[in-house]
Amino acid sequence: MKILQQLIKEILKIPPAETNFERRGFYKNNSQIEKHLEKVGYTFLLGYHAAIKDEGLKALEFELNQVELELRGFAFEGAGMGLALLDIITPWNKKRLQLYLEGFGSSHIYMAHVGIGWVLARLHRRIEKTLEQLDPLLGWLAIDGYGFHEGYFHWPQSIEKQQVPKAIYGYACRVFDQGLGRSLWFVKGADIDQILETITNFSKERHADLWSGVGLACAYAGGVDLWTIKSLREAAKSYQPQLAQGAAFAAKTRQRARNPAKHTELACEILCGLSAANAAEITDAALAQILPNGSEPMYEVWRRRIQAKFTQEILV
Repeated sequence: MKILQQLIKEILKIPPAETNFERRGFYKNNSQIEKHLEKVGYTFLLGYHAAIKDEGLKALEFELNQVELELRGFAFEGAGMGLALLDIITPWNKKRLQLYLEGFGSSHIYMAHVGIGWVLARLHRRIEKTLEQLDPLLGWLAIDGYGFHEGYFHWPQSIEKQQVPKAIYGYACRVFDQGLGRSLWFVKGADIDQILETITNFSKERHADLWSGVGLACAYAGGVDLWTIKSLREAAKSYQPQLAQGAAFAAKTRQRARNPAKHTELACEILCGLSAANAAEITDAALAQILPNGSEPMYEVWRRRIQAKFTQEILV
């Protein structure tokens, strides 16, 4: 069994160099931001590699909790990917991910679902079966993860050529674009002018979801100062409610995981006009009476309600 585990680990490992801006061909303009965002990617891989060692959930929990608090969510995201991948390639043991989501991974459940999306992207799996197996609300975050993966690893195709994988269609395209927007924060080195120019080049119907993802990445991953966030808010113009919705998602994600960050607080103050705690409360209130059998996905109802709240807060 140990030989098999070692073989699996060697086959599945992702070299840390894959998070390097130079290797990825990302926009480089600020070395400090660059190093911060590279550290985010490295932390994701740390969690992923901890999971694929397949030494049991207790050992995984211990290892993930050694990561510094502010970055810990990225490690849990990577672990979500690793466990989902192990469940697929070892069909005699398919409950790792389920036990993770129901157990100690529950506090980072948003990030864990995003990590699942990396597996969908890497294996080119159909999204329908995965969505059926996941929570009807949070399962859509896997599609967000799919979009981020494609932007991060295949930006010439997904960002420059604006291609969407064949597996993504219908409402999934909207959530895919939110993830793609998150990836812009990394691919464009959190440079506001570069992000604005890139989004402007997309068809207009994709702008709102891309801005939503940018807001989420700004508030959760961070790496920039107050003036950059203010510039981002101005750049978004009429899409400020979508930007704020993304930031509120980041606030809720950190609140649930109890891993607050100063940059999340700052982003919420500027993009939402609220503290991170109050922004998170808006996401909770927006969940009231959302039914899983409605005419549109619960996730979209949730997003739209949050955006409507910020339309009132920001634009009125």
